[in-house]
Amino acid sequence: MAEWGLANFCQKAYAFAMSTMNISLPDTLKAFVDEQVHQRGYGTSSEYVRELIRKDQDRLQLRGLLLAGAESAPSSPADASYFEGLRSRVRKGVKAGARG
Repeated sequence: MAEWGLANFCQKAYAFAMSTMNISLPDTLKAFVDEQVHQRGYGTSSEYVRELIRKDQDRLQLRGLLLAGAESAPSSPADASYFEGLRSRVRKGVKAGARG
């Protein structure tokens, strides 16, 4: 019975964290969304749209990081030794992962 109470609490807490937004789409876009929901296994069109929004947020964050990096002064030259150091770190990480 305690599990049922926890499930209800979580469901209610999740419901309060969500807002509703209604959008209007031309029939062609609505058909596209419905097709994506079906083909990609989403439960609802809302799940599909939420994923698109999250991906756009990630894209904007990455863009900001790239712009910040482009505006910053280089800390060291990206020459052959720099890339060899990166390769060495990756190799060490792969070997450490294989042991664990």
